Amino acid sequence: MAEELTPATPDESEEPIKQRKNGLYPGVSDELAENMKSGWADTELRDLEPIPQAAETAARRAALSARFPGERLVIPAGNLKTRSNDTEYAFRASVEYAYLTGNQTEDGVLVLEPKDDGHEATIYLLPRSDRENGEFWLDGQGELWVGRRHSLTEAGKLYGIPASDVRELAGALREATGPVRVVRGYDAGIEAALTDKVTAERDEELRVFLSEARLIKDEFEVGELQKAVDSTVRGFEDVVKVLDKAEATSERYIEGTFFLRARVEGNDVGYGTIAAAGPHACTLHWVRNDGAVRSGELLLLDAGVETHTYYTADVTRTLPINGRFSDLQRKIYDAVYEAQEAGIAAVKPGAKYRDFHDAAQRVLAERLVEWGLVEGPVERVLELGLQRRWTLHGTGHMLGMDVHDCAAARVETYVDGTLEPGMCLTVEPGLYFQADDLTVPEEYRGIGVRIEDDILVTEDGNRNLSAALPRRSDEVEAWMASVKG
Repeated sequence: MAEELTPATPDESEEPIKQRKNGLYPGVSDELAENMKSGWADTELRDLEPIPQAAETAARRAALSARFPGERLVIPAGNLKTRSNDTEYAFRASVEYAYLTGNQTEDGVLVLEPKDDGHEATIYLLPRSDRENGEFWLDGQGELWVGRRHSLTEAGKLYGIPASDVRELAGALREATGPVRVVRGYDAGIEAALTDKVTAERDEELRVFLSEARLIKDEFEVGELQKAVDSTVRGFEDVVKVLDKAEATSERYIEGTFFLRARVEGNDVGYGTIAAAGPHACTLHWVRNDGAVRSGELLLLDAGVETHTYYTADVTRTLPINGRFSDLQRKIYDAVYEAQEAGIAAVKPGAKYRDFHDAAQRVLAERLVEWGLVEGPVERVLELGLQRRWTLHGTGHMLGMDVHDCAAARVETYVDGTLEPGMCLTVEPGLYFQADDLTVPEEYRGIGVRIEDDILVTEDGNRNLSAALPRRSDEVEAWMASVKG
């Protein structure tokens, strides 16, 4: 990795660009500085078309405007976060900002300015790095170091929103009057400029509204979710093809294999891949992925590709590493499959959100009683939640731009709400018998099974977006054999 000359930030753009403490060049000569100002071609992009979701983002902004008339609304993208010293984490814009604009660049801010007939939107961005002051080649975030930014004119064409220089925004917000709300937690500088103008309660109302707005997906979003799932299916196939290499190395080989698919076909993984072999399958969010992969054990792979527009899949399959379930593995797997079937059947418009969870939990409780692992009757087990020792988690969650989407929504509109067409959620029951659980027979210990699919609520029921990945135990075995060739 090359060593840039300075660590200047956009907020320091009017200051002289600083030299790195231990940089190899002591400074910049006047002659070099002058030389670097000229001799560059005009690269302005003049034939840009709006992004594919421009109509949808405009409709979302209109709904937001209608909800908060007469108020200034400020939605930041966020800033780069330092990983260590002078390296940063890969940037991911805030979901609220990306949902309303389609833009994904750091330091961006969407402002909806109140007008008599609604709001006027402006997207505040960093302009192209300056060639007069040397920023483009001297600054650590300059164009020659991290790549070209869109000009403000280009951004206006792409996103269908007039664009202005974000470096002027904080000062303008400090002087602004009238009611204002901001989405907190992403941009400390913008929040500081508004510190005497906002309240936590009013800002939370804005965050909640934007979370609930995402409960029902529009046509563009459904298409992106299907893209994410389709890539994820191919990622699972990739993993099955290299299970022998994973046995020779570790769970990391599985994680890396899936990550390659995510980066080639999408933006990234939507969350840390869970590549849990053997007893690690009993750890719900096992992301260390440094364990052994052994023939005869199970692999629980929970992974999702994130599209370039931030929509993520979230799919889990539990696979026999050698391609065949043992009798006990199959018994446990089939119980989870039966529970998932009951859960998916309960997903339909007009049903309570909790119905699919209750349906799946009932099946799992029935099997645990049948196997003698917990004392019945089933109604008693469910009332006391005794099945949770082995089922542990809820049976699903909303899915979208976040893997656990719409998390700030009110309880009455989410967990205690009613399913509507356009909602997308996971159905993912599981059974987990911990390696140190002395309440179950020894042969159960260390077996963990989860099956998870992404389910879209439709007008007449539901559609399993991830149906291309087999779920029934015999179909899983046949699929694995065919993929391995």
